[in-house]
Amino acid sequence: MTRRVVVIGGGISGLAAAWELSGDPSGPEVVLLESSDRLGGALRSQFMGGRMVDVGPDGFLGRRPEAHQLCVEVGLERALVPVSAQGAGVWGRGRLHALPEGLALGIPTRFWPTARSGLLGWRGVYGLARDALVPRPDVRGPIGDRAIGPLVARKLGRRVVDTLVDPLIGGIHAGSVDDMSAAATYPPLLAAAQQRGGLMRALRAELPEPPSDPPPLFWALDGGLQTLVDGLRDALSARGVQIMCGMEATGLDRVGPRWSVSGPHGPTEADGVVVALPAPAAAGLLHPHEDEAAALLSAIDYASVTLVTFRLPPESVPGPLHGTGFLVPRRSAHPTDPAGWAVTACTYLDQKWAHLHQEGEILLRASLGRYGDERAEHWSDDEVVTRVWDDLVALMGLSGAPLESVVVRFRDAFPQYRLHHLLRTAGIESAVARLGDVAVAGSAYRGVGIPACIASGRAAARSLL
Repeated sequence: MTRRVVVIGGGISGLAAAWELSGDPSGPEVVLLESSDRLGGALRSQFMGGRMVDVGPDGFLGRRPEAHQLCVEVGLERALVPVSAQGAGVWGRGRLHALPEGLALGIPTRFWPTARSGLLGWRGVYGLARDALVPRPDVRGPIGDRAIGPLVARKLGRRVVDTLVDPLIGGIHAGSVDDMSAAATYPPLLAAAQQRGGLMRALRAELPEPPSDPPPLFWALDGGLQTLVDGLRDALSARGVQIMCGMEATGLDRVGPRWSVSGPHGPTEADGVVVALPAPAAAGLLHPHEDEAAALLSAIDYASVTLVTFRLPPESVPGPLHGTGFLVPRRSAHPTDPAGWAVTACTYLDQKWAHLHQEGEILLRASLGRYGDERAEHWSDDEVVTRVWDDLVALMGLSGAPLESVVVRFRDAFPQYRLHHLLRTAGIESAVARLGDVAVAGSAYRGVGIPACIASGRAAARSLL
């Protein structure tokens, strides 16, 4: 009997799993089920002003090899585009500042660049000086995890957390560093915090020496990241993978030694299953067979994010833009709204990516939403556009009106990596392994970025092979 593996979920994790499973012609038959009418999940692109623009993630990290490698394997090496701008800004003390040098994911590793930035005020500078001259010892011995916010606040002061660390690390995960796992999101910080002496010096020592020929910090694809999705779809089909969109997996049942995946058009039998779904959906499928895994999966919270992409005339921007964009700290005061700024970050898309540059217009993309801030969920698209534009007028000094705007909502898209998240992940993986021939993949486990999701999907496939 031909061995068959069903991959449930057609996001980038599921696509990567199917790619790994189908690499050997003598390997299993592969069926991929996707509940929506399109593949790729958050990876999506559309035409704006005559060129294809990513309206979800616009690139991926260069220091991790998984996404770059997959692009090469699919034949997209010539479409890879390196980031074309350096640096970024952050809103603080009533204006935009350039992020100081010497930051490690928003955490200062050197005193003077951050102290001179004008971001922290004297109280914030005092916290840095204390760490540099009379560091505060840790009150706890070596442990497996710490929450990032309290850890950095004790060492460097709360203002550093609110102004730099939370906007960057918290922004990546659309959450708060106050309960975010250091082990899961930035292990060098955990190692540095348990060393003697100041945190800045210890973290600097934990960072690897940069290579002599470093890769670009970020990569994009000319034609948008949808190009990777389309390339995988075509290559998987050529390998004989059966791709079925509009096929929601409604149940997972044991039928003797095999599995049966229920769907709208009947069951699909399989010898192995990769569940590449968000944690709540994965919990629903696994609950009848492994209640420990289901309980751990159900405990993972998610945040929703809304992205608004603007096309606007150059005269709307008052002056040159610095770097790739800017961040807006959670606790920054808004001039009229006690709930704070709706915008959490803004990317200068056509400045960040050379292939998007077009004379006579500028591309901006604003992000809204984080865990605990669901205002955008209750606004219509028109209300979102109006509020974002008003925020950008106040933050950047924009004028006039946009030529075009596109609103894309990603509901429950960002899993929250809370304290001891890796223990939870290990428990999930161990419980699922007891089922035999079942594996889980996705952003809920060991990283939310595109390279981490690709690594998760391929690792899940290898565990079945």
